[in-house]
Amino acid sequence: MTSFKQIQSLIDAELNEFEKTFETSLRSRVALLDIIMKYIVKRKGKQMRPMFVLLAAGTCGKISTTTYRGASLIELLHTATLVHDDVVDDAYQRRGFFSINALWKNKIAVLVGDYLLSRGLLLSVENEDFELLKIVSNAVKVMSEGELLQIEKARRLDIDEAIYFEIIKGKTASLIASACGVGAASAGAEKSVVDKMKIVGELAGIAFQIKDDLFDYNDADVGKPTYIDIKEKKMTLPLIYTLNNCSSSVKRNLINTVKNKNEDKKAVKELVQIVIEHGGIKYAQQRMDEYHQKAILLLQELPESQYRKGLQDLITYTIEREK
Repeated sequence: MTSFKQIQSLIDAELNEFEKTFETSLRSRVALLDIIMKYIVKRKGKQMRPMFVLLAAGTCGKISTTTYRGASLIELLHTATLVHDDVVDDAYQRRGFFSINALWKNKIAVLVGDYLLSRGLLLSVENEDFELLKIVSNAVKVMSEGELLQIEKARRLDIDEAIYFEIIKGKTASLIASACGVGAASAGAEKSVVDKMKIVGELAGIAFQIKDDLFDYNDADVGKPTYIDIKEKKMTLPLIYTLNNCSSSVKRNLINTVKNKNEDKKAVKELVQIVIEHGGIKYAQQRMDEYHQKAILLLQELPESQYRKGLQDLITYTIEREK
């Protein structure tokens, strides 16, 4: 497998340019906001979504100043959703650092998320990047619908496989789809190519989320707490498959654990063991591989280049990563 650093090295110079655009877009004349923005920049993650933008642009044409703005727009949106998610989930840590709401409380965190969204909108409007804005605005709508659908279904625990895929297409895949679409559009690609890149991103995003769901069933250190989905009554693919392929008594036991014993470590570990024994993990891995292969095959319809190879490697990395 190509390492993440090797993929990054292909676009090192471009990532540096993106970072300059991104950091400029965060500046504020309000001292408190400026402090928080510097904190956000300091604790940035792997920047996978901007990498999707840059590599998609290189695959479909040339990386330009529009591409750097597009990558910044995606990263501003992604950062805003993380800040808001931490408030919604009462999470006090993110990537090993204190979350914004842990340090500055919920009210400020919500306003910071709003500020990040507004900076993204302004960055696009001021530069007349209306096509990019259209792609990303649709992603915001779909992401919100996905989150709300998951909350609605978690209350009744009535998620089947079709609903699960509808949720993750909205929650996770829509942002990676928009990153690939923004990259293609910023390079001046035709609409048919932009649409194809969005599908590549959606397929990759679905595989990415299934991988994240599998981490929840892993005792190893993956950089975040495990069994969180079960504690939050989120029905993910391994559990959905198991519920559909077990006896009625086992099903009742599993649902009872999710509903009433989701904080009981012993009961949760027993649930995980049942999911493993019934092939839930194996099935989810198979579906993840299926979506990964579909994304790679569609991507290979585009002209061969170092950027296409880099994008292919990044998609593969998302399902082979250890955390």
